[in-house]
Amino acid sequence: MTNKKRILITGGAGFVGSRLALAFAEDALVTVFDNLRRRGSELNLPDLRRAGIEFVHGDIRVPDDLAALAHNFDLMIEASAEPSVSAGQTGSPAYVIAANLVGTANCLEFARKKAGRFLFLSSSRVYSIASLRGIRLNETPERFEIAPDQSAAGLTGVSPKGIREDFPTARARSFYGTTKLASEMLIQEYAESYGLEALINRCGVIAGPGQFGKTDQGVFTMWIACHYFGIPLKYTGFGGTGKQVRDLLHPDDLVELVKKQIHNDGRWQCEIFNVGGGHERSVSMREMTGVCREIVGREVAVGKVEETMTWDVPVYWTDSGKVSATYEWSPRKGIKDIVSETAAWIQNNERLLKPLFA
Repeated sequence: MTNKKRILITGGAGFVGSRLALAFAEDALVTVFDNLRRRGSELNLPDLRRAGIEFVHGDIRVPDDLAALAHNFDLMIEASAEPSVSAGQTGSPAYVIAANLVGTANCLEFARKKAGRFLFLSSSRVYSIASLRGIRLNETPERFEIAPDQSAAGLTGVSPKGIREDFPTARARSFYGTTKLASEMLIQEYAESYGLEALINRCGVIAGPGQFGKTDQGVFTMWIACHYFGIPLKYTGFGGTGKQVRDLLHPDDLVELVKKQIHNDGRWQCEIFNVGGGHERSVSMREMTGVCREIVGREVAVGKVEETMTWDVPVYWTDSGKVSATYEWSPRKGIKDIVSETAAWIQNNERLLKPLFA
């Protein structure tokens, strides 16, 4: 008989979920639940199986799939999502709503009955697009920066350190962002009504080896892959200058944080934390091009599309002050670490990855 805890990770064959699963496999009994809809996620299954992780093919949109799980769990990590910010913006939003909101509701109902704790990986996309576009900026030759004085913008929760948890969420934020914010609210209701121990991490951009990046989700990994395979790129939006900025977080740093959170019994009252790389690990697309050229050793043509998509924002980097102070945590890996490790992963798996990226 084992004393190991049981952990269920929904979306556990994906980029982030699989990294969490592998990190916990040595000390816990891990079950991964995934519908394998995201192309490339099936490539993670051999590593999961070698680590002794149980894989269950199922869909969080289907309550009976979850109900068929054989065990009770000490912890449920909800890492599944339709992660594209452009999902539903043209055509029907039915899938993103079903996967990200109805799916979360099904997970919560499962957790109410069969899981001790519930950890939700939310998104920085819960913040209102109009408010993010309203941030006062300074423009340098390589990037946009958040101006020190934001009094004229009338916004809370923003400074040159980045975006805090109290930044506005009240206006439109994309179907993806809205489903994540609505899921957070459902979690709060389950915590209040049923005493479910829960915690919410609003993650910024996570990037690194193992991510099958696309333009609308995982663009920085895609940027590295395009340099590796010699595929032309385009700066899109905000005049096509490539000056929009995001902060990057390596999955290993997120794993370290989640381990700290799991071992802290006193912080499971549905607290919300912004989690990201911060200004120190932020990068513009122009700067990313330079880093890729340096590390990958190849230059590709970069064109431009001046038109800005309705869901795009010029800057986002995380003020992780609250989570850092609470858990004595800060990211260790920087932009060049992410680019170097991702380029090495592509090189080591070129035959498998070329059809996905090229």
